[in-house]
Amino acid sequence: VQLQASGGGLAQAGGSLRLSCAASGSTFSINTMGWYRQAPGKERELVATITSDGSTNYADPVKGRFTISRDNAKNTMYLQMNSLKSEDTAVYYCKVDQAGWSYWGQGTLVTVSS
Repeated sequence: VQLQASGGGLAQAGGSLRLSCAASGSTFSINTMGWYRQAPGKERELVATITSDGSTNYADPVKGRFTISRDNAKNTMYLQMNSLKSEDTAVYYCKVDQAGWSYWGQGTLVTVSS
């Protein structure tokens, strides 16, 4: 499975961005998809996950502001980020789980200016 993340960029505090993660290659039986982020000097952390049946899970810092979704027909996952804060600045990575394996995308940088 190959993952291509896109949609990062510069946003002002209070603004919005939408990230996309497109999966290609052998995409059958992709189960959970998720977004993670890593801020400078910090460890990578979970942002949100979504299962194949649409069940979602969010980290507390993004609850109510971020929305994860997926289009199984397009093998694409999205992260709508609203009410952005400076602390959301990080490299955002997508990950998918398939048949007991995990695959990571290359990351897309999100910078929020205050």
